[in-house]
Amino acid sequence: MVKDNDTVIEEFNDLVNMGPKELKDWLGTGQSAGAGWDKDDGSGETIGHESGRKIIKILEKNPSKDPEKYDQEDIDHMRKVVSYCKRHLAQEQSAKQNTESKSYKSLKNWGHDPLKT
Repeated sequence: MVKDNDTVIEEFNDLVNMGPKELKDWLGTGQSAGAGWDKDDGSGETIGHESGRKIIKILEKNPSKDPEKYDQEDIDHMRKVVSYCKRHLAQEQSAKQNTESKSYKSLKNWGHDPLKT
């Protein structure tokens, strides 16, 4: 069953616990660039890194988190973020215990810092 947009927005705002500047700073590190699956476009960027850039745009566009200010493109990406974060948090306990793990770094690329939960 597909979640309704209101649920997706609420869960995104709960799971993404990094602010835009914090996420931007993280994405600028070598640790960020080395975590995750490479995109198929030959750019060398990972899928999670690209996702992080999209998350920054969503956060900067709507800092008040007003549900009425998200467009469908935002919500579609928010849905991916919620799915990714929930799946990886359920599967990978190492993300909370080892800041050098790919799980930890990858979750941060998706806007979730496991140490903040």
